[in-house]
Amino acid sequence: MNVKRGQPRMSRRLATALLLMLVALHPLSGALGQEATPGVIGDVILATTTSTADTGLLDALAPVFLEATGLTLKPIAVGSGAALEMGQRGEADVLLVHSPAAEEEYMAGGFGTERRTVMYNDFVIVGPGDDPAGIADATDANDAMTRIANAQATFVSRGDDSGTHALERRLWEAAGIAPAGDWYIESGSGMGDTLNIAAERGGYTLTDRGTYLSLQDRLGLEVLVESDPSLLNVYHVILVNPENGRDIDEAAGRAFLEFLLLPETQEFIGAFGVDEFGEPLFTPCADNSCGVLAGATPTPEA
Repeated sequence: MNVKRGQPRMSRRLATALLLMLVALHPLSGALGQEATPGVIGDVILATTTSTADTGLLDALAPVFLEATGLTLKPIAVGSGAALEMGQRGEADVLLVHSPAAEEEYMAGGFGTERRTVMYNDFVIVGPGDDPAGIADATDANDAMTRIANAQATFVSRGDDSGTHALERRLWEAAGIAPAGDWYIESGSGMGDTLNIAAERGGYTLTDRGTYLSLQDRLGLEVLVESDPSLLNVYHVILVNPENGRDIDEAAGRAFLEFLLLPETQEFIGAFGVDEFGEPLFTPCADNSCGVLAGATPTPEA
């Protein structure tokens, strides 16, 4: 996928450099709620997972980011696997993804220069209220997957190499199951579409809680399995290595990374969804400040 930019690359880099010089004089931490820097024009190409778009979080953050920095956020929601591939091909400035094993491989390959924890929520297994596979009283997620397979109850998979799909594959593997047959459906699409298919087919699926909450009123699906430690869903922001492609604007990507980690932005993320759903769709956790990553220590501020 080739992303067309709205202005010549050199002028975009110059505008971003000027912006960051101004930001150094007036830190972003005091910029939320202030006017954007006059005359600074630019954009940030963000490759991200569909859950950040389906929940509406990016739509809410984009105008705040524009006001704080003068940069326009241009997100491409394709799933974590595809987002990482875009970064590797140099088609994005920054990534926001939730597929830890794939992210670690990406960083080990030298395709990213910095990876920071931003927030988390959790995955849940949802399904019809009559629960034909009887997973509501399963001991854990692996037990639930085993019951679904044994009952050959309809299960709708993302099937798209996303972070959600990667976790689903790990759950099947842990249960010793290679899912196949008419009961196992791959949507090849994002989380919202996959949830809609599961609702239409009266089936089960694995979903991040945020996307489920944002769509639950029209789905008719219930949360049947939750609170398993294996269902933790952590999001990281990754700076793309500028050597991946000549169109990468490292400074613009860093502006978005730093914006996500600001205390004001973290507070915004923690409040997102509360008014509408009665609970936040994401829990802020800049640099693992919440200690959600076992064995990890918070990263000192740069």
